Amino acid sequence: MAFWNKKNESSNPDAADSAKPGSGFLGSIRAALQKTRSALNTDIRDLWKSQGELVNDEFLKKLYARLIQSDMGTEAAGKIRDRIGHDFRARKVRFDEILSIIADEIHSSLAQGSGAIRMAESGPTIILVVGVNGSGKTTTIAKLANRFCQQGKRVLLGAGDTFRAAAVEQLTIWSERIGCEIVKGERGADPGTVAFQASKRAVEEDFDICILDTAGRLQTQSSLMQELSKIRRVIAKHAPEAPHEVLLVLDATAGQNAISQAKGFSDAAGCTGIVLAKIDGSAKGGVIVPIHHQFNLPVKLIGTGEKIDDIADFDPQDFAQGMLEGD
Repeated sequence: MAFWNKKNESSNPDAADSAKPGSGFLGSIRAALQKTRSALNTDIRDLWKSQGELVNDEFLKKLYARLIQSDMGTEAAGKIRDRIGHDFRARKVRFDEILSIIADEIHSSLAQGSGAIRMAESGPTIILVVGVNGSGKTTTIAKLANRFCQQGKRVLLGAGDTFRAAAVEQLTIWSERIGCEIVKGERGADPGTVAFQASKRAVEEDFDICILDTAGRLQTQSSLMQELSKIRRVIAKHAPEAPHEVLLVLDATAGQNAISQAKGFSDAAGCTGIVLAKIDGSAKGGVIVPIHHQFNLPVKLIGTGEKIDDIADFDPQDFAQGMLEGD
């Protein structure tokens, strides 16, 4: 595909092996996106009746519809359709040529939509994690905490989902397994109090990272969404620039519903980035394209599986490649 660069090529044979599809980091992304890739490739391949397909209005209309079905969004689907119409109209186009253009457009759409976790210039980096119930929020926090611990950082968790005893218990178990500290409150306690205590302790005891959980909530629950604003304010009392990140965890299996979630949380919580969870269980990984288009929120991380190490920095090139490259 045209946009894939040579960044992994090397005279070192080991480096060359790591660049092969199916190995290393890219291999984990491709494995996680298998359902998305299979569905997208199958839907588009169904348009071909022969080696090459004539590009006309009927073909472009059908292609556009298939792209929309993949949850890629109208803007990205329209750009792909228009580019293919411009480059190939009245000519026959091969399946692999179409995949190359789709991958190129996805990469281009997301190229400005990624970034590393923002770290505090001094003192602890405080990260607030938000999302709806069942999005994978608690597991994402555990994965992120484990990653930081493996980097040699001191990590403190804040169990701010005080309304669900199971959530506090789950986060406590993870903290013990990972080897990090945790601040908990009584069941039903004010989540803002837990955030206040955790951020205060993080500053006073020189922790490197403080990750704060919040209760899952629907984007339509205005009172609970306002609570997120309060949590942000109490955190800032200890660290004026905090939270340094507000990460919205989106379940990739939610498809188009993830877009309304992004809107609600982005407005109320001041989200700074997205974690796309459960892409290994979804055929709708393309939903991240319209979310980025509409809200200009960078994708920071993606969950690639159920294990504690199954989290990866988002790379738009690897993501586009993983969505479309054949097995």
